[in-house]
Amino acid sequence: MNTFPSSTPDWSNLKVLRKNTLPPRAYCFPFRSEEDALSFDLSKSSSVCLSGTWKFRLDSSPLQAPDVFSNSGYDTSSWDDIQVPGMWQLQGFGKGPHYTNTPYPFPVDPPHVPFDANETGSYVRTFTVPSSFRGMHVRIRFEGVDSSFHVWINDKEVGYSQGSRNPSEFDISTLLRYDGQNTIAIRVYQFCDGSYLEDQDQWWLSGIFRDVFIIAFPGPARIEDFQVQTLLDDNFADATLSVKVETAGEPVPVTVKLLDVSNTAVAESAKTFNTGSSKSFSLSVVSPRKWTAETPHLYNLVLSVPNQTIAIKVGFRSVSMRDGVFLVNGQPVKLRGVNRHEHHPRYGRAVPYEFMRADLLLMKKHNINAIRTCHQPNDPRMYDLADQLGFWIIDEADLECHGFADVEEAKLGPEFDHLKGKERQNYFYDLAARWTTDNPEWEDAYVDRARQLVSRDKNHPCVVFWSMGNEAFFGRNFEAMSSWIKEHDSTRLVHYEADRQAKTTDIMSQMYSSVEIITNYAEDPSSIKPLVLCEYIHAMGNGPGAIKEYIDAFYKYPRLMGGFLWEWANHGLLTTNEKGKEYYGYGGDFGDVPNDGNFVMDGALFSDHTPTPGLIEYKKAIEPVQVLGGSEKRVDIINRYDFLSLDHLKCEWHIVGDDFTIVGGDVVIPSGIQPGQIISLVIDNAPAAHSLPGEAYLSVTFVTREDTPWALAGHEVANGQILIKPFVPQPGGNSYIRTSYHKLKSLVPHTRPVQFTVNDNRVLVIFSKTSRWTFDITQGLLASWRKNENDVIASPPIMDFYRALTDNDRPQDGVNWIGKRLHQTKSHFQSISWEATTDGGVRVVVQARIAPPVFEWSVNTTTTYTFADGGVKIQVDGKPQGANLPKTFARIGLTMQLPEGFDQVKWFGRGPGEGYKDKKLSQKFGTWSASVDDLFTDYEYPQEGSNRTDVRWVSLSSEKTNLKARFVTKEGGNFCVTHYTNEVLDAAQHPYELEPYRLKEVVVRLDSDHHGLGTGSCGPKTLDKYALKAEEFKYEVWLE
Repeated sequence: MNTFPSSTPDWSNLKVLRKNTLPPRAYCFPFRSEEDALSFDLSKSSSVCLSGTWKFRLDSSPLQAPDVFSNSGYDTSSWDDIQVPGMWQLQGFGKGPHYTNTPYPFPVDPPHVPFDANETGSYVRTFTVPSSFRGMHVRIRFEGVDSSFHVWINDKEVGYSQGSRNPSEFDISTLLRYDGQNTIAIRVYQFCDGSYLEDQDQWWLSGIFRDVFIIAFPGPARIEDFQVQTLLDDNFADATLSVKVETAGEPVPVTVKLLDVSNTAVAESAKTFNTGSSKSFSLSVVSPRKWTAETPHLYNLVLSVPNQTIAIKVGFRSVSMRDGVFLVNGQPVKLRGVNRHEHHPRYGRAVPYEFMRADLLLMKKHNINAIRTCHQPNDPRMYDLADQLGFWIIDEADLECHGFADVEEAKLGPEFDHLKGKERQNYFYDLAARWTTDNPEWEDAYVDRARQLVSRDKNHPCVVFWSMGNEAFFGRNFEAMSSWIKEHDSTRLVHYEADRQAKTTDIMSQMYSSVEIITNYAEDPSSIKPLVLCEYIHAMGNGPGAIKEYIDAFYKYPRLMGGFLWEWANHGLLTTNEKGKEYYGYGGDFGDVPNDGNFVMDGALFSDHTPTPGLIEYKKAIEPVQVLGGSEKRVDIINRYDFLSLDHLKCEWHIVGDDFTIVGGDVVIPSGIQPGQIISLVIDNAPAAHSLPGEAYLSVTFVTREDTPWALAGHEVANGQILIKPFVPQPGGNSYIRTSYHKLKSLVPHTRPVQFTVNDNRVLVIFSKTSRWTFDITQGLLASWRKNENDVIASPPIMDFYRALTDNDRPQDGVNWIGKRLHQTKSHFQSISWEATTDGGVRVVVQARIAPPVFEWSVNTTTTYTFADGGVKIQVDGKPQGANLPKTFARIGLTMQLPEGFDQVKWFGRGPGEGYKDKKLSQKFGTWSASVDDLFTDYEYPQEGSNRTDVRWVSLSSEKTNLKARFVTKEGGNFCVTHYTNEVLDAAQHPYELEPYRLKEVVVRLDSDHHGLGTGSCGPKTLDKYALKAEEFKYEVWLE
């Protein structure tokens, strides 16, 4: 009987991980001379880069791909062009990008993947080989191909490899032509059995997405691999540089040289190696400059044999633990990190070098000191940058199989309904381990991914942890991975979050734990290992809230190592809608089913890699100098660097207040302020606080004295403000209304400043010298306000308790708000009364019941309007009552619209950016101004945003008039101005969907309080102390 296919394809065969690949090795390139090697310029190396334009054909399955395209004479002239590196879905080929967080996009049947729905890309190009490569050992190296591939050179099959984000090398020495063109053909498979281990929270994209090189090594004898370890003595002063070198070929002399930054020799040794042997060098180094993320001092290490020289950067550092504390060079270190996926909004995982470099520079500028390479080894050049700029790296294996958890959870019947939250998750995670993680048939596939990770990156000082993967449950195969790693590298710590008992790891790791949970761990005497939050403060949409509480806990408890914000950037892909409007797409925008929607938009950068407000808040929370308190004469600070003193910083002061600024000067920072040290800085020549005209703050900034590799001199790393003259709320007798009345009365002694008339028992008209208000008596609403014949409002101010849902609201408090119909409340008028006041004003009192349909709960309000010539004071007493009352409100405040043209805003309070009660510390007190459009935060999934908090007053102006709102409580208030209603923001799923509903009028919110943001999209909901409970309240605002 004939069978097709005749055998199990390599790409669906667990027993075939690779064919003919060379053993993995440290990332490096051979050069002809030491001078060339020390240039670190790959164009001078013995290599040829094959990146560029290739011919390409895509088929819907491997079985439909052309059989003989690898033949040199095969005509590909009709094929399309494609760029390498690149993902074919982002170059117009195939079904397009596909996003899932956890589910597999194909039927689950490990190790098998579909034969008939497995897009297959055929790549062909020609190349020439330098004549100098003749007689040498020549390899082809693929830095990354998703998901697996076969390769042919000049009609001959070279081999097969899988493991998308790991390199593959093949020996092609005997296959090359040196007197003409060579043809390379590659067949890339979208899915393979390895795809079951590559179910990371990112786009499913395919192709040759990293560089391809032809590399020539000396033929007779060569350095095959090497491993560098820097072993510091017990005092962390002197060091032994251990270099283990493996050679191949004939006996050969090997020289090892350590050079300082000026390429002056520090130590040198030479040995002769036997045929294909391995030997170790030990070089003593007295007092080397130590490498840390704050002081990334590097040396050059040169290894050479005849006709081959290799140079790499070496950093002297040691990693250890003592008494449950994570140490580098004997000093405690706190990880102020981020999770970084490889993503570009146009090119996906084919991230250009300069774009990647810009990311790391941006991290340094935002006080980030650590990166977790979620969830795969990154572009090898990223580690070179991290060595040079200074980052602690958790280097993670290309391993995640989260989709099996979906299978197991779906099987749980009602008898498991009693399991909730983490307990339920742990239960089905343990069940999910059976598929691959605890399956001995998959052990080689797991260990191979550990081997690839360690072998490539083992010589980088920035790598301080090996992470075995992510969300792949726990079982025997992780035990095998850990054993292999520890056998081959004892100088780093092993990490894996899903090993909940840390049986195979050196540290405990958790995701999205609350501050209470990590504090309990730190205080538990039985906790013997340090704890890291490998993911926390989920930065999706408007958030994260309550970062400071985590950072304070990290510094309070030595056993807490720190954490890695999830995640660095949104993964939006630039695309267009049906009208040609560009936007950043997410799951479902490309016809991808199933998908996880906008869960891929959860970064501290927008998709164009500009900072979100969340990154600004994170920078503030993790700043290395923190202001603890003080007065106008002194500032108390703490040095929260791990190794640096503050000698590299300058400090400057100035004073800001209610519409005033006082220029200050420099602050002397004493030399030698060590990590953890608290000191008071003296402020010279500051004015006495009592002499200042109003509420005032002493502001201090800490900036770099000199240029660094990542920022110019003058870059701000930290700041702080100290309240030196508090705001004093004025008692009612001294209100601006009373002041306005007396001022007018002195000018016109026999005229009441404010009068009223009633028209047809329907309209109450209140008028003064400059203003005219009308009240709709039938609805109890302030219908209009004209000031000097110009309209001030375009709709009545309405008491409101709802905001458009944020990503963090939606799965948490937002469920309660929508379920209790908070978004559908209306103000139902009950009665209105009015009278002249004894001090020349008019008072209007409105009784109303604010309630939704369906339910009986309500907020009963008494709203008092007090009018004077200068404006109106609005006071609201609210009493929530009834069954089904929401647990919390989103906000408490007035919403109204102002006429077109009110486009300029000025305020005193926190700014210039948006702020909420648990996301505001990055926003400084001051007097700020901006246009309405500039105040809008254009989240890539529309939602609540743009709020300003801790505000004393805000003024909105048009060319003809203005409206000023004052919050008179000690706490201040909030305002938001925009051209979009809550309903529009809630309904839209992309920014372009807002545009047809943009109002000419300005929507104004004046709120006394807001519910915090939290991180409930994936993590703790809003903390109780930041929650806006549905309780009795008093609200007051003055409009003038």
